[in-house]
Amino acid sequence: MSAGPGSPVVSGSAPPTGGFVRRVGLFQATAINMSQMCGIGPFVTIPLMVAAFGGPQAVIGFVAGAVLALCDGLVWAELGAAMPGSGGSYVYLRQAFQYRTGRLMPFLFVWTAMLFIPLIMSTGVVGFVQYLGYLAPGLGQTSGDLIGLGVIALVVLLLWRGIEHIARITAVMWTVMIASVLLVIVAAASDFSPHLAFTYPAHAFDLTSDHFWLGFAAGLTIGIYDYLGYNTTAYMGAEIKDPGRVLPRSILFSILGIMAIYLLLQIGTLGVIDWHRMTNPDDIASTSVASAVLEKTWGKGAADTVTVLILITAFASVFTGLLGGSRVPYDAARDRVFFRPYEKLHPKHRFPMLGLATMGVITAIGFLIGRHTDLATLIQLLTTVMVIVQALAQIVALTVLRRRQPALKRPYRMWLYPLPSIVAFAGWCVIYGYADRNSPGRHPIEWSLAWLALGCVAFLIWARLEKVWPFGAREISEEYLTPDEAVVV
Repeated sequence: MSAGPGSPVVSGSAPPTGGFVRRVGLFQATAINMSQMCGIGPFVTIPLMVAAFGGPQAVIGFVAGAVLALCDGLVWAELGAAMPGSGGSYVYLRQAFQYRTGRLMPFLFVWTAMLFIPLIMSTGVVGFVQYLGYLAPGLGQTSGDLIGLGVIALVVLLLWRGIEHIARITAVMWTVMIASVLLVIVAAASDFSPHLAFTYPAHAFDLTSDHFWLGFAAGLTIGIYDYLGYNTTAYMGAEIKDPGRVLPRSILFSILGIMAIYLLLQIGTLGVIDWHRMTNPDDIASTSVASAVLEKTWGKGAADTVTVLILITAFASVFTGLLGGSRVPYDAARDRVFFRPYEKLHPKHRFPMLGLATMGVITAIGFLIGRHTDLATLIQLLTTVMVIVQALAQIVALTVLRRRQPALKRPYRMWLYPLPSIVAFAGWCVIYGYADRNSPGRHPIEWSLAWLALGCVAFLIWARLEKVWPFGAREISEEYLTPDEAVVV
């Protein structure tokens, strides 16, 4: 509700659902999260994790990533249960920071999402080309670049159609993804060597060594990248049945389930392939470790078959990511929190054209960056971009909302508050603070700050055009409170 300059008025209303129907139960919600979490990530990051730690103790990275995901997941759980609308962080930041900075924070979230979502997708394309190199060992740099760009173009082309066709495609690719993960785990278990998996180099756990902590910071970054997606159901809160109960459980169950899968995959792989091979850039195990596991256990034919499944998995991760990501600027533009051209839909198939096209282009740019630097640098860049506006700001938002909206119904309240918030905040700060040290010469922190500064400039331009704060009235709407619970600020 608009208010005059200098006299903002808080309004309350019924929680919005945007016309959605609450049909998604606990099992489906957990499956949605897990399917988003378990894409191409673990197939391409196991060698990166081993290189970061310098040995089989790399399992620490996946455990540390799970701890950070659990603590951060509790933040999502409380916010999502209390405000079960469509939009996730966009909703929480809008509600928490509207009192001081109007629509700045939700705008910056969409602005950064326009970068970090396609950057995540670009890692999937990098992984696709890496595993294609197993089937085509002579694949050169230029050929790989052209194939990757072709994959991105194909994804955008497939998404340039009605959602009813996309649902069938997604179901098939999700099945293939699960099959590829399980086949690698079973293959590793069939020829597992405890000696390979649990023989550590000297000083592997020397906590006084800078090398250990630098490796830990790099491993934590890789680990949380692999767990990203545990918050998917928070973005579709308006479609969750009994969200106060289902949404928090779906987040926790999916993190624990994926942690078990990742540990089986990591330990199983280390029990088949000597970790030294994973750190040798000339060895196929450093780029296609899952294929190397299948070749050693079940032979070249099985390795080729599973590699094809992994290629489909990589394609599926890019496909589903751009499908959901392209809707983020559309939802914001429709709610007048982003540039209006992004709210236009295809006249026939009713999908957001500009959002899809923009993210397709950024995915292509990110892919070329990853191909001509390295995948670890690309992961560092995408995590630093999302840390400030989403991760850290959202943790602060939880505390702000507890103070600003004490009457807000909270079906789930964070266990041991504020300890998980503090652990999550510290974990994200470690990832951000060590980004430059883990990527010498790449400057991911500087790039993330530059993108944030550019976002602030874009916000001022947009705010001027829309005549909103700081160039117009502040709009405060406590939409998850009743009118009696809303207060005048």
